Amino acid sequence: MQTKPTLPEIRKTIVLNAPIEKVWKAVATAEGIAAWWMPNTFEPVLSHQFVLHAGPFGDSPCKVTELDPPNRLGFDWGKDWHLTFVLKALEDGKTEFTLIHSGWNADKTTEFGQPHTVVRHIMDDGWENIVNQKLPAYIEG
Repeated sequence: MQTKPTLPEIRKTIVLNAPIEKVWKAVATAEGIAAWWMPNTFEPVLSHQFVLHAGPFGDSPCKVTELDPPNRLGFDWGKDWHLTFVLKALEDGKTEFTLIHSGWNADKTTEFGQPHTVVRHIMDDGWENIVNQKLPAYIEG
């Protein structure tokens, strides 16, 4: 029995000083996602196919695969990846936000020919900045 050489998912969690409805609007609308991450044609509709406009990397095709407002949104990204946003309402009007970026495999390369082993490290650093700086600046700013 062969097993795929999977790499660990990227997981980032932050507590935001905003109610869950405000966080949901930031992570589950095209305007919100564009404000803290990248331009897109997202719509919060199950099975909706959309595009992330990834600048120099071109357009990435995506498809909404999970939709449970205001708690969970998931979508396939490109040919290998899956992103999940998990929201949890906390006391005092705060929200816990977790980003999960999965689909990493040591034997695979991206559409741009970069090995997952290299890109995963770059993306991990990128998500650190996006989730801990850009997202709260947009939501709380």
